Amino acid sequence: MTEPRHAAPDEEQPQVVVNDRRRIDPETGEVRPPAHAAPEEGLAEGTAPVSEEPLVAEVVDEVAAELKTQLDERTADLQRLTAEYANYRKRVERDREAVINNAKASVAGELLSVLDDVERAAAHGDLTGAFKAVADKLVSTLAKTGLQPFAHEGEAFDPSVHEAVQHSTSPDVDGPTVTAVLRRGYTFGDKLVRPALVAVTDHEPAPSAAPAEEN
Repeated sequence: MTEPRHAAPDEEQPQVVVNDRRRIDPETGEVRPPAHAAPEEGLAEGTAPVSEEPLVAEVVDEVAAELKTQLDERTADLQRLTAEYANYRKRVERDREAVINNAKASVAGELLSVLDDVERAAAHGDLTGAFKAVADKLVSTLAKTGLQPFAHEGEAFDPSVHEAVQHSTSPDVDGPTVTAVLRRGYTFGDKLVRPALVAVTDHEPAPSAAPAEEN
């Protein structure tokens, strides 16, 4: 049987280190300073420890600059999307209004022949009684939707809205003038629904007086 080995008297025994982590010194009763307040190991006596504050501040500045750049980019993207969405809504609204106006103009155009009959009946004195009440209501309703008649005697001839079917000359006018309306024209908003059929009279200089005969 192997006997236990005893250390020689002069053999160095392993040193046991006990760290006292108590905050209160049991001998003096005073509060001990925190462990991190102890001088840093590895520094020569009289050498101050290197402060890390400038390095931390530099890192913070870089992070802040990067965050600001990202924020500016996201803000620009948001503003661009907002502008695009606003333009899209305006375009959709314009298209919607155009479709509605075109539909109204189409319906009103189908009723122009009825309005022509009403106007002729009024010119002949036949627009009376209940027929006149219905006709007035029809004209009023179409006017509220945007249908407006045009062309009157005495106004200047405009080839963009007038269609000349008769032509004459007279010294009583200064230029091409509508002297008779054969069929009323109509507009719906800014859209020409039907041109007016008119008679046009151009200016013609008056004949000069014949010289008197000498006796």
